[in-house]
Amino acid sequence: MRVSAIISSLSFTVVLAFAAIAQEYPNKPIRMVAPFSPGGATDVLARIVGQRLTERVGQPVIIDNRVGAGGNIGAEQVAKSAPDGYVLLMGGVPHAISASLYAKLGYDMAKDLSAVAEVASFPSMIVLHPSLPAKTVKELIALARAKPGQLNFGSAGNGSPNHLALELLKTMAGVSMVHIPYKGAGQVVGDLLAGQLQLASMGFPVAMPHVQSGRLRAIAVTGSKRSPLLAQVPTVAETGLPGFEVTSWYGVFGPAALPREIVARLNTEISAAVTAPELKERLAALGAEPSTKSPEQFAQYVRDEIAKWAKVVKESGAKLD
Repeated sequence: MRVSAIISSLSFTVVLAFAAIAQEYPNKPIRMVAPFSPGGATDVLARIVGQRLTERVGQPVIIDNRVGAGGNIGAEQVAKSAPDGYVLLMGGVPHAISASLYAKLGYDMAKDLSAVAEVASFPSMIVLHPSLPAKTVKELIALARAKPGQLNFGSAGNGSPNHLALELLKTMAGVSMVHIPYKGAGQVVGDLLAGQLQLASMGFPVAMPHVQSGRLRAIAVTGSKRSPLLAQVPTVAETGLPGFEVTSWYGVFGPAALPREIVARLNTEISAAVTAPELKERLAALGAEPSTKSPEQFAQYVRDEIAKWAKVVKESGAKLD
């Protein structure tokens, strides 16, 4: 009985300690790691959310770009930091893909990171060079079947979300197309405009000017619903592959064992920030939509995404050291 009482007393003390931490949190600057280069989607989101979070919690949120290994250097650093809420990660679908893409990682996304709050999701669009006769996904699939291995698509690298979006399309449609990896989206656009590539999956900010000018043809968006920026363009699921959905999602993570009270506070503040009208407008201009989930819902979504992309990576044969 005495041992039981001691354990109960210790447990109660720990609960009180966490409650006290949560009440005081935050009482110093928060560092948010953006694990990709400045100017990219992850960095932009980190800065937008960091600014709003600074205003809401009364402490500065400092953006720290820790670039390398497909975003995994920054993620590992956060995974190995103290679980006190002062080191956070703007992570997302690249990390879910990395779980199966890399032979060895220094962290496990599902076990070593706490899913705090989803922030936004970005659908992409499938664009073709105008010389390609297809005007719909069905016509693209028919063309690929008629010319197996003769259509080339580009992406910003092996295992990138836009690479695997078209690998998923290939698998679901049962067609053969050739992937050509590049070192950046700019090179993909250049070769696509020049006709060296026939198609690609691209983010809205990159592709939209060329679609509007008529130099590229958008045949579908990859999300679950049409985009207000391209309302006339259907989803892939609408026009040929029911069940197809690919979005580049991003959210805030902390180390594992982050106190629930701190997770709940951050989730509340971040969700309120990303659904504010002015922020929704800024995201809409990027072709993105704010996303809000409870920490439990977000954690389950992350696990589902890891499993989904593991199948696509296996089918594509993509691997990185």
